[in-house]
Amino acid sequence: MKIKLIAALVAATTLAASNANAEVEVSTKGGLKVSSGDYKFEAGGRIMYDYNRSELNGEVDEDDINLRRGRIYVKGNVSKNWAFKSQFNIDGSGIEDAYLRYTGWGKGATVTIGNQKMPFGLEELTSSKDISVLERSAITERYAVGRAEGVQLSGKGGKSTYGIGIFTDNEKDSEIGFAARYTFAPLKTDTSVFHLGVAYKDIDESSALGLETAFSSGPFHIQAEYVDGEEGAADDLSGYYVQAGYILTGETRPYKDGAFKRVAPKGKAGAWEMVARFEDGDGNHSDIELGDDDASAYTLGVNYYAHKNVKIGVNYTDGESNTSDDDGSEFRVRFQLTF
Repeated sequence: MKIKLIAALVAATTLAASNANAEVEVSTKGGLKVSSGDYKFEAGGRIMYDYNRSELNGEVDEDDINLRRGRIYVKGNVSKNWAFKSQFNIDGSGIEDAYLRYTGWGKGATVTIGNQKMPFGLEELTSSKDISVLERSAITERYAVGRAEGVQLSGKGGKSTYGIGIFTDNEKDSEIGFAARYTFAPLKTDTSVFHLGVAYKDIDESSALGLETAFSSGPFHIQAEYVDGEEGAADDLSGYYVQAGYILTGETRPYKDGAFKRVAPKGKAGAWEMVARFEDGDGNHSDIELGDDDASAYTLGVNYYAHKNVKIGVNYTDGESNTSDDDGSEFRVRFQLTF
């Protein structure tokens, strides 16, 4: 609490000095937010603690409680046309986001420079705090690069979003890559959405074409992605997943700018969501101890949103290799707090 108050005082003082004629507003709803005219500052984060038990061929391989994600971020605007974000892991494992963004051309075209997410995949570009299944699919884990240093031009207008950029592989600094994504939502209302998307990436001798679709209506939502890719000498890789969910308490899963957001309960009793996923093909099936393999798996889960910032989820995943007799499973429980 003292840290938040000190941060709020420092931010408010800085903003007031920079923009003396504007009123300073401070809010602690959903994190710390301070604004004064064109100047804005926000701080927050996420904590995810998991219990995870996984088995390979009936033998326990993991059985522990661990900090799955612990992140702190600061972001804001330093002027009308310039914004920034810095996000890092509190366990010391590294920086997630660190970028400067130019917004002077409006929503139709922004330029982001620095460490950021590459534009590839619906599930990847849906934040980890907002996904319905606790862990992303093996298909996404294998083909989506995640974050990388680079320059990206992105924007939105009407029913479409786009992103296109040049990036450097964080693990191989000499490798320069390219990624692009385009989405279109021909149907979008307060309670329904129909989403279509296509993406392509080529970096570090790995290329992939991704197709994505999603539909939600009231409490029901479904999404699917198919990826066809190449990795080095492996030129015939592909995989897909299909995921569906239903919110028992009647809420609608939010959608914004080509990605889904976290369910926000309407009442004090919270919201309940049931979710299921099937995936098949070449993917990173490490969650069920099969590693990079051609495999199939299904996941069943339930989420309880006690508050818009508090979520408890339970998942069970079972799968088998399509190239050997190996089979694996995972039981995961997550306690999530965002602020």
